[in-house]
Amino acid sequence: MELKATRYEIDEGVAVVTLARPKRRNAWTGRMHTEYRWILDQADKDPSVRVIVVTGDPEGQAFCAGADLGALDGHAEKGRYDPGTPQDIANPGYGVDPAFDATFAYHFGVGKPIIAAINGAAAGVGLVLAAFADLRFAVTGAKFTAAHGRFNFPAEFGLSWVLPRIVGLSHANDILLSSRVFTSEEAMAMGFLNRLVAPDDLMGEVMTYAKTLAVGVAPGSARETKRQIYRDLHRDAANSVRTAEALLEEMIKAPDYREGIKAWGEKRPANWTG
Repeated sequence: MELKATRYEIDEGVAVVTLARPKRRNAWTGRMHTEYRWILDQADKDPSVRVIVVTGDPEGQAFCAGADLGALDGHAEKGRYDPGTPQDIANPGYGVDPAFDATFAYHFGVGKPIIAAINGAAAGVGLVLAAFADLRFAVTGAKFTAAHGRFNFPAEFGLSWVLPRIVGLSHANDILLSSRVFTSEEAMAMGFLNRLVAPDDLMGEVMTYAKTLAVGVAPGSARETKRQIYRDLHRDAANSVRTAEALLEEMIKAPDYREGIKAWGEKRPANWTG
């Protein structure tokens, strides 16, 4: 696929996806969503990729400023919502669990950790994208907003499901019912962020963390642990335990288990096969 609204590169096992519409503050469009899903699908299938990082083009001075205003005008003119995506759009993460087979929920089915490197404003769908990442690093002074209340929209794309599970009901109600702007410092205090970083240090810290995961965590362990986390949000404790026990019995037979034990004993990085 020709990438016009995004960029994609791989650096030592880390796939970096950049939302690249800097003249529009990296605003989201159907084209960007189509490219983004294609990239995630490629990264998920690529055995050389261990971790995925999503960020915004720094020239746009935003992570993602939400839906492009042109798209919003188009919805109004048509009198209906038009995602602007083709019928044959890629479906990364689909088929793992029915609970993940929907827009943005597909992140939970992708078998690799996804880190949002939030280098500026995250509004509307930008906030959605950050919320569905597994980990969130953000620069100081960034602004966030759900934004939907200003346009007579509902809480978008499952934010009403995912935000209470990240920050708790009280904070989620504040964010969603008010559509107010809040800062990355507030987001950190709420528990929305994993780390708050000076702007010049963001990508360095994110890449160091991502490469640590890529080297230190077996790909099978990362994949199954991620799936456990999101599946367990839908099931009871006993089923979570039983699933973990069954996975342990299966995964202990894999070559990466023996390699992990050997590498630990020899005090060296493991040579994972995935």
